[in-house]
Amino acid sequence: MPKHGKKMRDALARIDRTARYSLEDGIALAKDIAFAKFDESVDLAVNLNVNPRHADQMVRGACVLPHGLGKTVRVAVFAKGDKAEAARAAGADIVGDEDLVAKIQGGWVEFDKCIATPDMMRFVGRVGKILGPRGLMPNPKVGTVTMNVENAVKEAKSGRLEFRVEKAGIVHTTIGRRSFETQQLVDNAVTLIDQLQRLRPASVKGAYFVTIAVSTTHGPGIKIDEAEVLASLKAA
Repeated sequence: MPKHGKKMRDALARIDRTARYSLEDGIALAKDIAFAKFDESVDLAVNLNVNPRHADQMVRGACVLPHGLGKTVRVAVFAKGDKAEAARAAGADIVGDEDLVAKIQGGWVEFDKCIATPDMMRFVGRVGKILGPRGLMPNPKVGTVTMNVENAVKEAKSGRLEFRVEKAGIVHTTIGRRSFETQQLVDNAVTLIDQLQRLRPASVKGAYFVTIAVSTTHGPGIKIDEAEVLASLKAA
């Protein structure tokens, strides 16, 4: 078992490992015990009662976080004509068609989100092996293959979060930065959890949410009372 450094031991000592914290208290504690010298990301790990090996239990989607992710998002768009102009007007960092394909084939992938109009996908497919492993391949299921490129670019720039369940049944994603106010992080977390609830596969039996935990980049995980979170969603 790996040995923890002094800062991590101090952080662990401030957590009740047997307790499940409210979402607000858990996030506040995660921020408080963070010890890195940079503005760490705040992450949520949601363990779902799903088996991603079954196609009908693959949970994948997107949502726009009300307070964004606290970072600049570079957006690339595959489009032509009026759609290309609309993408530029909305703030896309790079817009192209076959020329953009050639640039990516040459090794350039300096962007965080990729959007394409449906007619461009025959060209985008040529760089699928480059974009896919990086999680950049446009996909209609998460709204990145669309004719409404203007709205897609604006959402990407303002904090649109894409997520996908991992092999172990866990959705692990960033919900903001340590410098955010606690309530901002709570709002972002609730938005994500609400969207996961909406995407619950019909074939799932019993409890859908197994565990929820919050942590910072280098900090320990803090267990959240998922029942309380779900109850608050129902009451909203």
